[in-house]
Amino acid sequence: MTDTLAEWAIKGELILNCNCTVFCPCVVSLGKHPPTEGHCQAWVGIRIDEGHYDGENLAGLAIGLLMDIPGMMGRGDWKAAAFIDDNATDKAFEGLVRIFTGEAKGTTGLFKVLVSQFLGAERAPVEFETEGKKRRLKVGRYIQGEIEPIGGSDKGVDVVVSNTEYWMGPDITVAQANKGKVRAFGRVWDFDGRSAEICQIDWHGPN
Repeated sequence: MTDTLAEWAIKGELILNCNCTVFCPCVVSLGKHPPTEGHCQAWVGIRIDEGHYDGENLAGLAIGLLMDIPGMMGRGDWKAAAFIDDNATDKAFEGLVRIFTGEAKGTTGLFKVLVSQFLGAERAPVEFETEGKKRRLKVGRYIQGEIEPIGGSDKGVDVVVSNTEYWMGPDITVAQANKGKVRAFGRVWDFDGRSAEICQIDWHGPN
């Protein structure tokens, strides 16, 4: 008899800062084009506005992720780690780990296929802040980041790559990092001035 996978859903916002020197080509190539530096290193912040896992409320929690990808995203062999909001209950923690390792299937199920080494999941104070157009992520002593959308011809309108088939969501706001410091799991990264993204997410599983 097979186990029944829990039903889950997350709505909120995702921010990402990677080592690409210009806007990440993975968005429009769907991972078929290599990152600008030949490999991808990134930190990710997720703010959960609405969500649940197997009946457990996830709203109000935040997540930090670390991703280390050796080449084109679609070829896999990723290394990843998760920092789970230390306000999460034990059940919420376990559910979020299952979601971000792909074990819970659904939208993030591709992690199960693409991540060859999950470095670990730790509880940590995760702060996701919005000030005007700026987004900030602070994960304990591990990640300190600030990003904001790049300017366009109309200064009041963000530059958005829309109607994509990107797994995170169809509309990606083009941004840049004012700060992108990572010191975790043996990685010491500095992505100040590098590519960044903002995306509204609506994920669910297991189907």
